[in-house]
Amino acid sequence: MAERYPNVADHGLIGDLQTAALVDTNGTIDWFCCPRFDSPSIFASLLDAERGGFCSVRPATDDYVTRQLYIPNTAILITRFMTEAGVGEVVDFMPIAKGPATDRHRLVRLLRVVRGTMSFVAEIQPRFDYGRASHTIESAEGEGVMFSSADQTLTVHRVGGFVMHGPERAGKVEVVGDGIRVTGSLDAGEITGVVLESGGAKPKRVSPDELTEMFRDTRRYWREWNDRSTYTGRWREMVARSAMTLKLMTYAPTGALVAAPTAALPEQVGGERNWDYRYTWVRDASFSVYALLSLGYTDEAEAFVAWLMDRIHESVGTGSGPLKIMYRVDGSSDLVEETLDHFVGYRGSIPVRIGNGAADQLQLDIYGEAMDSIHLADTHGLQLPHVGWTQVAEMLDWVCENWDRPEEGIWETRGGQQNFTYGRFMCWIALDRGIRLARSRGRPADVVRWTEQRDAIYGQVMSKGWHPERGAFVQHQDTDVLDASLLVMPLMGFIAPRDPMWLSTLDAMDKELVSDSLVYRYNPSASPDGLRGSEGTFTLCSFWYVDALARSGRLDDAQFTFEKMLTYANHVGLYAEEIGLTGEQLGNFPQAFSHLSLINAAVNLDYQLDHGSGFVDPVLRKGRRAT
Repeated sequence: MAERYPNVADHGLIGDLQTAALVDTNGTIDWFCCPRFDSPSIFASLLDAERGGFCSVRPATDDYVTRQLYIPNTAILITRFMTEAGVGEVVDFMPIAKGPATDRHRLVRLLRVVRGTMSFVAEIQPRFDYGRASHTIESAEGEGVMFSSADQTLTVHRVGGFVMHGPERAGKVEVVGDGIRVTGSLDAGEITGVVLESGGAKPKRVSPDELTEMFRDTRRYWREWNDRSTYTGRWREMVARSAMTLKLMTYAPTGALVAAPTAALPEQVGGERNWDYRYTWVRDASFSVYALLSLGYTDEAEAFVAWLMDRIHESVGTGSGPLKIMYRVDGSSDLVEETLDHFVGYRGSIPVRIGNGAADQLQLDIYGEAMDSIHLADTHGLQLPHVGWTQVAEMLDWVCENWDRPEEGIWETRGGQQNFTYGRFMCWIALDRGIRLARSRGRPADVVRWTEQRDAIYGQVMSKGWHPERGAFVQHQDTDVLDASLLVMPLMGFIAPRDPMWLSTLDAMDKELVSDSLVYRYNPSASPDGLRGSEGTFTLCSFWYVDALARSGRLDDAQFTFEKMLTYANHVGLYAEEIGLTGEQLGNFPQAFSHLSLINAAVNLDYQLDHGSGFVDPVLRKGRRAT
């Protein structure tokens, strides 16, 4: 089965800021949902090679070598094929979808030969609604093809004269199953291709000039966006690629950042930890504000904070708490979890889940992350209006009343609620940031109550979250299990990075959670989480570990660990959620948490290396966190 499913890492990502597609190193689009990240799939052979659907372009021979790369400073992907007869390449990109949400999205596949001659086979096999909906094929002679289901369409526009030819100078187009196949060859300098378009457009011939304009506009957009970055540190290429990856996972009409553009890719091949990440987690996206502002992307940070404030506004006065832990990109909260029983899953990993049953969990930490991002935005001139502050104050009043409750925690375990240490100290962050805002802006608030509750949280974490026998802060009050989420305690200013209690905790994590610079979230065998199987090390935690090392005075260790982590990126600089025992990427891909934590670690480590450990980095100097 493995040969039919490429490695998770063997992909590049393209997108238009409303949806995205994965292209593997053999030139196959094996994941594409439309018109949004969280829409049903059109191509999903990554989850089922037979039923999922795909769009492939490859040499007609099996004797070839591939290379994949991005055009520098862009999200335009090149997959190059090298054979004895010639060198050809597929250039994949999506023109940026500008303005409000739209059903019209274009995906360009440009095929060219740069040396010699090459014969190709191209195949388009859409499968709508995760392979559950039938479709019709309508051919427009000389123009293209339209695939139509009850709710979705995919139009294939021909490019120019579609010059791919065979020995008789005539390429062959045929219907194969529920799709089409094109075979033929190109000589050096010849170009052809297709434009795939959603939204019901009629097939047409795309002129070379129109194609050139789409390419140049897309290239210009990404280069101009990349040029806005203010980062001038040591790891510019990796930071720039991570920033563009975050941008590709941002739904521009609302500013919401999805956790990943994929669903059901396993944390353990053959296991059941297969979640749908095509939604916006308050936690993940809140951490992105720090990454975006540290690179100078104020507009993107402001857009997300506005999205977050809309969610707070909608939920004030509801009985379930001011915020849900995740939403769809449009802000709606219908995320009913279901399984696609007709899909066999990535290399047999079932169940294949869409939707997310964790959406209704109680995770108290989200209030700390949300308030930290709001406070950070305020320090950069993005102040809350009166109504916004009133709603934030109501949310913090709710935190005062509810912080001392069992909950599911940051890792969304399904083994029952606990008094998680991370959730507690993040409630401290929520109240601390609210107090700072109230005082610095002279806003009305029950500061006395907020302060009393903040201090009560601090006392509980220091007494019940600390395990004297382990000499470490632990996952929750009724265990001795370590948890890598606590690596952010000094980063967020809850504890001094050289406090003996913290240094002892870091030493314990070194011995138990760190494996050759890679960091596990926790030990699931020691802390049952309601799920079978194991998982790899968590990339987010590994980058948190870098920052914790640097702030604790271990700068050499921090730099070595960071640069070692860079070697685990895939061939185009992308990271999944986890890294397995043999260095393979696991989980949904690419993962926003992984890339935003890389950016944050790079920015913070640069500053520590330039100024000495213990200094507050440039983003934090404006008063975000006390260390």
